[in-house]
Amino acid sequence: MATLGIVINPTSGRGRGKADGKLAKEEFAKHGIELVDLSGESFQDASLKAKKAIDDKSVEGLIVVGGDGMFHLGVNATAKTDIPLGLIAAGTGNDSARALGLPIHDVVAGVSHIVSKLKATRLVDLIESESNSRKFFSFGAVSAGFDALVNKRANMWNWITGPIKYRFAMYRELASFKPIDYRAVIDGVERIFQANLCTVANSPSYGGGLYITPDASVDDGEFDLFILNSISRLELIKLFPSVYEGKHVTHPAVEIIRAKQVVLDSPGMPAYSDGEHVGDSPVECKVAPKSLRVFA
Repeated sequence: MATLGIVINPTSGRGRGKADGKLAKEEFAKHGIELVDLSGESFQDASLKAKKAIDDKSVEGLIVVGGDGMFHLGVNATAKTDIPLGLIAAGTGNDSARALGLPIHDVVAGVSHIVSKLKATRLVDLIESESNSRKFFSFGAVSAGFDALVNKRANMWNWITGPIKYRFAMYRELASFKPIDYRAVIDGVERIFQANLCTVANSPSYGGGLYITPDASVDDGEFDLFILNSISRLELIKLFPSVYEGKHVTHPAVEIIRAKQVVLDSPGMPAYSDGEHVGDSPVECKVAPKSLRVFA
């Protein structure tokens, strides 16, 4: 049987991660799978432990228990290696699990799914990026605009959980929001424009089920650049509910461009990847085809 590393986020899902992690260990043990606990005292500590285990070849796969942030940790530990990554979805948004068709908030089903894929893994694309301060990989999306500001505010709120957190954060940010000046280089072509937000997306949804790029695929060798050109606050509030079903794509202010390499420059804006702060703009993104192996 395989030896798998496991990283548990005890705070995901408003504390649910700890209980889910314990249950996951029990379920893997029932299947006779040996686990090496690589959880750390911090995100960085766990990341270093996971990378060391992979470099030392002491594990044959890595499992993360948590949400999109924990999957981001796993992605950056396993990208461009032959070590498969698995996810027990126990987070707030769970968009990574949604994109891969994984069980959400069901540990027993999640473990069973991983066990069934031990010898039938799948290769998917990633976004390989560099911000003003670091290099990183992303599974879902990279943003440096209004949605990044919303993400920043949502991460600061511990008193609310679930996807509704992002909706409340959006309304709060709208109170003082102004359109953003962007300079983008899209597959070598420069474009200067004003927009409410601009996001590089590898998967269909982010922010807890917001289907900003409903036709995006994680294995087509391209990403979808989503642009919401400048509209009023009232119009944005009216448009927002339709994003949950992907119906916003017909709005005249919406553009979705297929691309393989994009530079986003929005001075003063933070950059976020899969819900995690990864520096500030400018951000350079390129497709990294089939660079992540997953138990999915």
